[in-house]
Amino acid sequence: MESINPDDFKVTQAIRLSEIPTKLDVVASDDDKEEKLDKVQLKLSKFQDVMYAHNRYGVLICLQGMDTSGKDSLIREVFKELNPRGIVVHSFKTPNSTELEHDYLWRHYLALPEKGKFAIFNRTHYENVLVTRVHPEYILNENLPGIEKVEDITPEFWEQRMEQINNFEKHIAQNGTIVMKFYLHLSKEEQRERLLRRLDEADHNWKFSPGDLKERERWDDYIGCYEKAINATSKPHAPWYVIPADDKEMARYIVAKIIWEEMQKHTDIKEPELDDKVKEAMAYFREQLK
Repeated sequence: MESINPDDFKVTQAIRLSEIPTKLDVVASDDDKEEKLDKVQLKLSKFQDVMYAHNRYGVLICLQGMDTSGKDSLIREVFKELNPRGIVVHSFKTPNSTELEHDYLWRHYLALPEKGKFAIFNRTHYENVLVTRVHPEYILNENLPGIEKVEDITPEFWEQRMEQINNFEKHIAQNGTIVMKFYLHLSKEEQRERLLRRLDEADHNWKFSPGDLKERERWDDYIGCYEKAINATSKPHAPWYVIPADDKEMARYIVAKIIWEEMQKHTDIKEPELDDKVKEAMAYFREQLK
């Protein structure tokens, strides 16, 4: 596990998801993985305190993946040591009537992190080039000029939308938001087993939806859309990382390690120093408190 290099998961050139493993060939017990994760959690927690005090950067963590890929449990386990005041999780579902009265990025702008805080998008603005691309009829709900029927949605429409997303991420990155995007790469067989567990284990029944099976039938379509989206939008200022997700514990550790190591590159993030006048008067303040 020490040999795990975050750069091995970063998308820097065109990829094919079928050629990327969904599980690493690493020998490690679940206890080992949890111990490694615990150490990174504590480092992230301390760093968050410094970043909060520094108050110049926000961090946006984007999580995407097929149903059952482990997004919810990853959020719970990776970020549980962070101070609740400095982290906000947003789960984007089908746009409501108010959101549909605005452009598709509007609700994501509203959810961006404040300076000094982390925001986690559980499903993200990429749903607008994933679910809507598999089900283009959803685009009609946006009531866009020139789009009257599904046949009006051309390949150029999707290219333009990718460019808009790139511009959105470039804009927020240039204004102090550190962007990291993770695709949890799950195999179809592992998804089958996880869906079965939802049916077989009573305390997991609530997680199951018949719609999961309907979307599973479109597996290849989704994989194709993910490839197009990742290849078009993995940029130095907003990179994609493809994380093998068949092993949940390992996936959590890899994501945590990537976040930690990427944050270390921002060497300007430091606790602010006290004003010189305050420093000079420290003895006086102590005396007052005594």
